[in-house]
Amino acid sequence: MGKDFFDRFGVCRKTYEEASDALGWDVAAMCFGQDERLNMTEFTQPCIVTTEVAMLRCLREAYGFAPSVFGGHSLGEFTALVAADALPLAEALRIVQIRGRLMQQATPVGMGGMSAVISENLDAELLRNVLVDFPIDVANINSPQQIVISGETKAMPAAEAVLKETIGKDRPFRFVSLNVSAPFHSRFMRPVEEAFADVFQTIGRGLDPEKARQVTSNFTGTFHAGEAEKISRALASQISNTVHWKDNMMGLAETAERIFEIGPSRPLREFFKSIPVTCLSITTLSGAERIFAENN
Repeated sequence: MGKDFFDRFGVCRKTYEEASDALGWDVAAMCFGQDERLNMTEFTQPCIVTTEVAMLRCLREAYGFAPSVFGGHSLGEFTALVAADALPLAEALRIVQIRGRLMQQATPVGMGGMSAVISENLDAELLRNVLVDFPIDVANINSPQQIVISGETKAMPAAEAVLKETIGKDRPFRFVSLNVSAPFHSRFMRPVEEAFADVFQTIGRGLDPEKARQVTSNFTGTFHAGEAEKISRALASQISNTVHWKDNMMGLAETAERIFEIGPSRPLREFFKSIPVTCLSITTLSGAERIFAENN
């Protein structure tokens, strides 16, 4: 997770130090060591945000990288707010650690899960109608070819069967279980929405609503409104509602000339390709050097 950036750039190391000071534990050691807590979402979330912000800061320093609009998928929305200078890193990290804890506590371990429905020209409303009697919700509208559903694990096999019969009867169809610890972005997260809203309003006092206009909202599918209360509510609602990532991608593509994905992995590149828009993914320092050499 960003170790090559960490070894090379002082600004990257300082970012991990800033994160450690904010959270009270060694974030670099968690990311680069063998600490099993990294598999717990309350630690995974701040580690990912720290790594993404550290990589972005390195790219700004080394290549003069200066993006003007920002977006992130689920947890990545918080990284995007930090990247836009709409939310201080220290505040974002404290918020996402509690977010992870709340989301994990919302349901008993093993009760919920998520699965990707993969086919052609998927219709989210059709999926909702097909699954209306199931304890399962549409969690992520990722692309025209992928929608993620979320809910009770025991209901997933029956959901797969009915979706295969209705959606997959006349076209290619795949149903892929995801390795997650809870049914995120579903009705089962609603019990923690208000608690998270309180956390955000208490900790996120450094929010700059005007700069947040540069960031897409997963909940609305559009760019954030420049009002603190609406931003707070959208981020709280995101926890238990659909991530409208396809709409976010369209908004970014209509606004930006070039799109870069920055982070320790590249989950979004294929989604952009499906709309179709070229997304340049930067996951390693060597990859960054190549991309900026080719695009400058």
